[in-house]
Amino acid sequence: MTTLLAIIGAILGLAIGSFLNVVAYRVPLGKSVVSPPSACPRCASEITSRDNIPVVSWLLLKGKCRNCAEPISPRYAVVELATGALFAVTPYVVGAVWAIGAYWWFVGVTVTLVLTDLDHKRIPNRILYPGTAVGAVLLVVAALLDGEPGRLAPAALGGLGYFTVMLVIALIARGGFGFGDVKLSLLLGMFLGYLNWQFVGLGFFLAFFFGGVVSILLLVTKIKGRKDKIPFGPYLVLGTYLAISFGDPFLAWYLS
Repeated sequence: MTTLLAIIGAILGLAIGSFLNVVAYRVPLGKSVVSPPSACPRCASEITSRDNIPVVSWLLLKGKCRNCAEPISPRYAVVELATGALFAVTPYVVGAVWAIGAYWWFVGVTVTLVLTDLDHKRIPNRILYPGTAVGAVLLVVAALLDGEPGRLAPAALGGLGYFTVMLVIALIARGGFGFGDVKLSLLLGMFLGYLNWQFVGLGFFLAFFFGGVVSILLLVTKIKGRKDKIPFGPYLVLGTYLAISFGDPFLAWYLS
């Protein structure tokens, strides 16, 4: 069953990854995600169905527009592949349970927010608010269907706890963190706490560890200056993914 769900997840993730590219590009610009249809930015020719197959179309077209040969960024295919891979591994991490749907939703929302933060240095409320609200509902439904309502309290406490800690840090840092990162932590804490309340602290530690290391490297190599903004949302998401995926063996090793 788990393998079947992984295959379904991979196919679903590839298709959703294509849509996430559109959402990440259009929402920060205040554009509709459904109209107009996707088109080449150079020749304005609408992208047909045969040229919109995730990854495959990009490979067949050799990364170029069919009509004007304008290069198409490989990022589109990378996002589709990454989303497909994350959807595929979700059943192995979460298990063959109803919560898979909630965590697929979580992956879709967080991948989109990582893209917008990298591109625009902000986390749009138009994505984060409904993403968090729907995610909470899906966790409640999953807990009831899986017969594990006891997971809801740690999820709620995880979300509120992570949010509170990030809020305090943001206030102390005085602009060192955007409030979007604080609000994002509520979503991350819920999905960490649902699986294991100890994952919340682990996700927090990993986010700041990798964020700190990369930031120092960027400063040392002078890729970024001290006054340059470095998006922290991707590190919060990375820490959460790592805690969810490897939290149990890590905690077992640490506690031993």
